[in-house]
This record gives sequence, C-alpha cells and structure tokens, in this order.
Amino acid sequence: MPVTRQTTLRARAIVSGAGVHSNSPVRMILHPADPDSGICFLRTWLPGGEERMISARWSEVSLTELCTVIGRQDGATVATVEHLLAALSGLGVDNALVEIDGPEVPIMDGSAADFVAAIDRAGVVQQPAFRRSIKILKPVRVEHGRAFSELRPADQGFRLEVEIDFASGIIGRQKKVIDLTPDSFRRDLSRARTFGFIHDVERLWKAGFALGASLENTVALDDERVLNPGGLRFGDEFVRHKTLDAVGDLALAGSPMIGAYRSFCGGHKMNVAVLEALFSDRAAWAWSDAQPRREAAPVYFGARQAMTAN
Repeated sequence: MPVTRQTTLRARAIVSGAGVHSNSPVRMILHPADPDSGICFLRTWLPGGEERMISARWSEVSLTELCTVIGRQDGATVATVEHLLAALSGLGVDNALVEIDGPEVPIMDGSAADFVAAIDRAGVVQQPAFRRSIKILKPVRVEHGRAFSELRPADQGFRLEVEIDFASGIIGRQKKVIDLTPDSFRRDLSRARTFGFIHDVERLWKAGFALGASLENTVALDDERVLNPGGLRFGDEFVRHKTLDAVGDLALAGSPMIGAYRSFCGGHKMNVAVLEALFSDRAAWAWSDAQPRREAAPVYFGARQAMTAN
C-alpha cells in the first residue's frame, strides 16, 4: 500500500449562503489546519459573543433527521454538515478549520459543487505527517426494518454501494457503485442535488425544516414529475445524492477508511449508526500503519488572525 501524506488547504476560502432548513444567512471560512487536526468547525457569534469548537466526528453527532447535526443540543451545533464534509473527504483534504457564524452550513445549489469550487480556489497541499487510514478488518452491519448499512474489509481504497427504493415512479429503485477518488467524486457525485417531495413541504415547515428550500437548491418532485425547469443533472441523480450524503456522513470517522460500504434504503441515521457500531468493536478496525494514532490538540494556521481581519 503506498504511503501518502496528510493534506490541508493552501489558503482560506469564503462561502456565503443560507441554510436549507433554518433559512438563516451564514458566512463560512475554510482555513488551513495543522497535521492531525482533522476537520473541525469553529462556531462563532454565539450568545454573549462566545465561540465553540466542534470536531467533525461521529461521537459529536446529535441529530440525524433530514440532515446531520454535530454539537450538543444544550450548546452550539452546526447542521447539514454532510455536503461540505463530502467535498473535503472526496477531494482528500485531511485537515481544515471551518469557521462558521450561523447554525447551518449553507445549502448553495443543493449539491457539493460550490464547496468543491471553494476548495479548488484555496488549493490543496501536502503536509509532513503521514496519512493514517482506518482499515476495516471484519464486517459490521446495522439494520432497521428492511434497511441496512454495513462496512466490510477490502484490500485497498474505499468503495461505496448505495441502493435506494422509493414508491414514487420518478425515482423507483436505483443503485450506485463507486470507488471513491477525487476524480470520481468530482465527476460522479459532487453535482448531485438534494431532493424532496412537494406533498411533504407543509409538514416539514411545521416541524421547522426546509424553511430555505427552493427550486434553486432542491430537486422538487410530485409523485411522478420533476418540477425544476432544468430537470435532472443525471438520470440517477437521486441515488448519486444519497451516495454523496454517505461520503459526508462517513467522513465523521475522522480519517479515510480502507474498506467497502454498502447500504439499502439507508440515510444519515444509519450512516452514523454503522460508524458507532464499527468503533464500538475494537477488533473490527485498525490503523493502516499498525501504529497508535497520535491524538493532538487541534492547531490551526492563522485562524485567529483571519477572524479578526474579517
């Protein structure tokens, strides 16, 4: 297996927009970060001028209904992290600080394309430290009714096999199999948008969800039609987006994985549950270099200076 180095951003990049669920405006700055920092969110503009650091780890997940939320519900949280994490993971960025002044990552066009563009503007650079991957040693599976998610061993790389099955004829049963690389993520997943049914809108609004959803950021469906004037970007855009979501949720492992992921009718809850099952069984995984991972306090390049300058 080739030895690879950790990566971070070459420079910072700024992304602004609104949350699909909260409809709150948000400004987000992606900063470079030191080796072994991982991906962390710095939640700013909290009551009293407070700030809170939240690690992008499965153990920090507090909600998985319609999106993935990290942070404690009695304190600071960041919602809808999955598309940004998918872009960072899909492009192979190991370490970054995400400074965010609102409660939700902006939805942009409903895909990860704008986050990919932001990472490209910043650039990606190698760091001195070696990358340590999580190697799956034995199958781990979670089930809920007919739905399941599982992680299995593989000799190299990371493969995703995602299958969905909707009663709606416009979606039906779709499957996507992809070996995750920066090229395959860009080409096959990054532009796939989130989707929803018009008949669910009123219920979601009453529950406080989808307040910022529109035809600009969501593929809207009735039972048999796509309502967006431009139609779909891919014939199977629905399963491609579910695969994008899985890439983002599984990035909460904290390091790249060597193995294979398979799901049927899964979602955020089951993506996170399979990580919890994996890490609850120490015999199910190992560091790829067979050496203990050094746990280090996050250290960030120029983040404080950037905050005061903006």
